[in-house]
Amino acid sequence: AIIPTIITQILSGAKEIKLGDLSPKRDLNFVLDTCEGFISLLNLKHFGEVYNIGSGVEYSMQEVLDLIQKILDSKVKIIQDEQRLRPKNSEVFRLCCDANKLKKATNWQSKISLEEGLRQSIEYFKENLENYKSELYNV
Repeated sequence: AIIPTIITQILSGAKEIKLGDLSPKRDLNFVLDTCEGFISLLNLKHFGEVYNIGSGVEYSMQEVLDLIQKILDSKVKIIQDEQRLRPKNSEVFRLCCDANKLKKATNWQSKISLEEGLRQSIEYFKENLENYKSELYNV
């Protein structure tokens, strides 16, 4: 859960934040888009198929960090925390979704950009920061 980790540490006033490897790339789909994808599947007449839900766009964790810092107008020092690194040879460096089957079956597609999703997430965490322990590493 790197996005909440970055956001809550910065919002808590940290000048240094602890992270793992920032080079892996992920397809980050906003939760409301994911829910819409699930809902679109409810209207299908046949069941038992496998569908992927995602944006089809990949971002490195460094790009995500940079965008969060830009939105928050913040610059923090990054400390690479050994606890947050995956064991040797277990990291998957690229995960990107192909949701064409879902789009073809339902016309669903991701609508919320990464930047807009981050803005909405940041607002949520600003309003609920007291519910999070930004100093803890949760796996």
